[in-house]
Amino acid sequence: MVLKKDTAHDQFTKFLKQGKHRITPERFEVLDYALDYKGHFGADDLYIQMKTKKSNISRATIYNSLELLVKCGLLAKRNFGDGITRYESSYERQNHDHLICITCGNIIEFTSQGIKEIIDNICEELGFENTGYSFNIFGKCKDEKSCGHKK
Repeated sequence: MVLKKDTAHDQFTKFLKQGKHRITPERFEVLDYALDYKGHFGADDLYIQMKTKKSNISRATIYNSLELLVKCGLLAKRNFGDGITRYESSYERQNHDHLICITCGNIIEFTSQGIKEIIDNICEELGFENTGYSFNIFGKCKDEKSCGHKK
């Protein structure tokens, strides 16, 4: 894991220098927590986690750093239809898609060669260079016992 962070740190440092952004320890602290976060998270989720672990980081620094990390390509910004912006690591991760339960909010990640082929074919037909995509399917968990919804 240390090698992964060192490489991510190098990528972020280069991005910050090129954009003439300040290089601060707080931004790298946000980077480390974001890459270690399991699953999808909102800025406030990350803030709470960092505060729980006794970080002195400000909420504004987290929001600003997350936006820089998205622009840098280390994080992906996601919206699952509930009006909450979430993030997930895109560093050294395969492109994937999401199933979202509209009842309980459960998010299941999956990959599909068929979807990738459809995207590639559409881009080829329309003369468009694909640099990434996000595909979300909204529905309900079939098994009500495993669904976290409230009755």
